[in-house]
Amino acid sequence: MRNIPVLILIILPLLGNVCAGGELPDLTHEQQVVTNIIAGKARYGGVLPDSFVLEMAIAGYSRLKAEGRLSVPSVLTVIDYSLPSTAERLWVFDVNSGKLLYNCLVAHGRNSGELYATAFSNIPGSFTSSEGFYLTGDTYYGRHGLSLYLDGLEDGINHNARDRYIVIHSADYVTREFIKKHGRLGRSHGCPAIPPHKHKDIIRTIKGGSCLFIYAPVEDYTEKSSILNKGSDDQV
Repeated sequence: MRNIPVLILIILPLLGNVCAGGELPDLTHEQQVVTNIIAGKARYGGVLPDSFVLEMAIAGYSRLKAEGRLSVPSVLTVIDYSLPSTAERLWVFDVNSGKLLYNCLVAHGRNSGELYATAFSNIPGSFTSSEGFYLTGDTYYGRHGLSLYLDGLEDGINHNARDRYIVIHSADYVTREFIKKHGRLGRSHGCPAIPPHKHKDIIRTIKGGSCLFIYAPVEDYTEKSSILNKGSDDQV
């Protein structure tokens, strides 16, 4: 699985050719997404997730796209819960251009931890975050205003997302002002809550069937993931 650094070494020398009007040789879909994101960083700037996290996100995204499960394949959202809540640990990418559309704060569940998320669960009422791959659903208006349903795609890992009411919504405890007062973000009931001043734009961009990957420091996740391990000997 740890092949992103190798892909980068292969792809970077080719990017200059693309910028000069040349063409890349045929690439796998996974390699093409990596190429787009690397080119996007060079063109638009921004900070990328850790290469290992991005690798897993792209691998799962590519499989879901190949299976025709993404109604909105042009967008990929990544959350890295190994980072502290004071970090901007949510990224939204335009997969085709590689442009980083959004990079912002995101809260984790109350019982997952304080500054760091260290506990994760799929159990209703646990008030924890759940890792893994999700599909974004429809929007609705609730107590937090515009919100977004999420469907967990991995049995035993996050498949209870709907029953647990795990959604993307805004919260006034997801701000730099809250961090200044408390040294960390506030925490949700398990939802990836995002800043009030960005939530409408982000939700409207990713709604309706795009891929969301939540990385968490769970030791056996890669072995249990039905998305990452499905047909692992096949090339996507």
